[in-house]
Amino acid sequence: MAHTEKSTVPAHGIGSVIARMRALAKALPDGDGVAVFNHVYLAVTEAVDRSVALGRLGDRTEAVALDVRFAGRYLSAVDAAAADRRPPACWRPLFRSRHHPGVRPLQFALAGINAHIGHDLPLAIVDACRALGCQPQDLEDEFDRVGDLLVALEERIREEVMPGPDLLQVADPLTHLLGCWSLERARDGAWSAARALWELRTLPALAEEFAQRLDTAVGLVGRMLLTPLPLPRPAPAVPCAPPGR
Repeated sequence: MAHTEKSTVPAHGIGSVIARMRALAKALPDGDGVAVFNHVYLAVTEAVDRSVALGRLGDRTEAVALDVRFAGRYLSAVDAAAADRRPPACWRPLFRSRHHPGVRPLQFALAGINAHIGHDLPLAIVDACRALGCQPQDLEDEFDRVGDLLVALEERIREEVMPGPDLLQVADPLTHLLGCWSLERARDGAWSAARALWELRTLPALAEEFAQRLDTAVGLVGRMLLTPLPLPRPAPAVPCAPPGR
């Protein structure tokens, strides 16, 4: 099943994740929707790596265990698409629309972060709990730190990808799309989903169904975020009055 596909990145350090993202950044063409998301995610992951090295992320083992598995879910989706396999449903809208001329860079970036938080994060928490022999509540501090990472990611997306205030107008459909998605609500949903999946671990068939439905639901949100939009029309020029009038 899509959600059970494991990371292709060894879980021994963030450096391996960064190396993969850098390789992707070189390989993907400009304007590719996946490249847009990869660019901002790489910058934030590099900042996390520096924080881990400086001891700013609490328990280093727990931080690395969660962060690497979290990023590995995204990289596994990239690998699946490159090998003509079906990535998880939450990632399919981004891979299918990555070259669509009617989708703006900000939409690509938000669709990526939606898939990564809504689907990848809860599964990464469960993966990390199994690897560390703990429960989700034991990783709550790490989850909050990942939440800070996501806030930084969203801020970077808005700084680097969002149109200037003169272009993002009230009548622009992109303004409406931005109001339909919330990072805070996505984080809350990811934590609830992780706790539910953990409680269902002794009921594998039910856990599988729950994870599949989660994947599908997040994918539907991604499809909405990637709705092709017309470019905003420039404001009409105001004619100048003839001289002497």
